[in-house]
Amino acid sequence: MNKLYVRFLLALFLSCSISVVSQGTKNSLNLHQMMEPMSKDGIFRDSLYHHWGGSIIKDKQGQYHLFYSRWKRAYTFNGWLTFSEIAHAVSTAPKGPWKYKETVLKGRGKGSWDEITAHNPKIKYFNGKYYLYYIATNLGGKEYTQQDLITLSTASLKNTDRGLLRKHQRTGVAVSNSIDGPWKRMDAPLIEPSGPIATITVNPAIDQGKDGLYYLIVKGDKPNETKFIRNQAIAKSASATGPFTIQPNPVIGNLDTEDVSMWYDAKQALFYAVFHAHSYIGLMCSKDGLTWKKAENYEITRKKIKLEDGTFLIPNRMERPFVYLENNQPKVLCLAIKKGNDSFTVFIPLNKGN
Repeated sequence: MNKLYVRFLLALFLSCSISVVSQGTKNSLNLHQMMEPMSKDGIFRDSLYHHWGGSIIKDKQGQYHLFYSRWKRAYTFNGWLTFSEIAHAVSTAPKGPWKYKETVLKGRGKGSWDEITAHNPKIKYFNGKYYLYYIATNLGGKEYTQQDLITLSTASLKNTDRGLLRKHQRTGVAVSNSIDGPWKRMDAPLIEPSGPIATITVNPAIDQGKDGLYYLIVKGDKPNETKFIRNQAIAKSASATGPFTIQPNPVIGNLDTEDVSMWYDAKQALFYAVFHAHSYIGLMCSKDGLTWKKAENYEITRKKIKLEDGTFLIPNRMERPFVYLENNQPKVLCLAIKKGNDSFTVFIPLNKGN
């Protein structure tokens, strides 16, 4: 075997090795290792309102904007289905502290698909415009009063009208040229249930892929299922306002999951998505936005948040995960927390050096 051929084989071996290593690290994002202890500024609470989740964006002047759900504590935690509104807060840092600025969306009123509530927002910036994705509901044309909504706040889902409120939940979007509005809503929901989801389309997560298409994840009920199990569906469109076409295969078909947030990592040419599965926060990934799998570092955190003073916040519920990225780098993990009768939003710093 001559020296030239040996050198060729060695070069080929090294090339393949580098390729294997590169492919092996394609989805090696480890958000668990990046989590830092949370400061007091990382807790966003209001004495008069329940807070639930949030979505962050940075403007061109360097100010951070949070869009989140809130409703009066007087209506109890279950009042989210009848009284939630989308509020806007500002900060000089994505980890807080946050200050309430304004309420941007409420239920639009009778006769609209979003007549009752505005909830679970995601704020995005595409091609020079801001898109505020949200969910809302209605009573299917049935007349109601303010007192009816108050009564329904604490009613069981077995109650016919509260069941109608759940059944009519849909995802929509409002568009603005400015982060401060005004916001123009669409006259119809963005997407209807079909394929791997039934009954509802809620809790949107969206980003644009390298192909220029928009990939939208929404939650619905799992079809032909006797148990109360939710499914995640993926839809795609050439426009951020649709129409979206739901794909036949679910994003996650074997877990009861909720509250997906997703982003496209341009450097890795990979989609990532975080979600909650009741007892933990998980991470998925996809090369094409359509076929998803568990990420290499799948479990981000259990329901236990370390604080700067060395103690831990241990919630009853930990949901609505959202990862804020800056320059393609995860900076903050935002979570909705319920502990006892209290609910608020927290912001956990993420450090690449960990």
